[in-house]
Amino acid sequence: MSTTTTTSNDVLRARSKQETLTTTQDISNNDAGVEFNIATDAKVMTLPLITTSNIGAEFTFRNIGADGNNIITLSPNAADAINGTVAAVQASGVVNKDWINTKATATTGDWVTLKAVELTGWYITGGDGVWASEA
Repeated sequence: MSTTTTTSNDVLRARSKQETLTTTQDISNNDAGVEFNIATDAKVMTLPLITTSNIGAEFTFRNIGADGNNIITLSPNAADAINGTVAAVQASGVVNKDWINTKATATTGDWVTLKAVELTGWYITGGDGVWASEA
């Protein structure tokens, strides 16, 4: 009796690109689908302006710094807002207001995924940790 072993590259194809950021960045439309890991304190990630050509673009941001060490700020373009909820905290949905992973309560692994759903609207599609809207 023969034995057949089947292998697949599905796991390799399903991997998303990981990028570790150590400086403040303007996120590009070309980075859609990338998961950004941030291990350095006080970094601002500026999201691209939502246009008809990038509706559906999605970005994930993850805090990989030490607990209580990193404040991560996600800043929409001045014409856009961030909408949705992480751990019962609702984003303000106000145009040009940041979404912030608060430093004092930050833990390794806090994350959020944002998707361009409509013109002027980034929507939170998932996340964990303590986040807050800019006042």
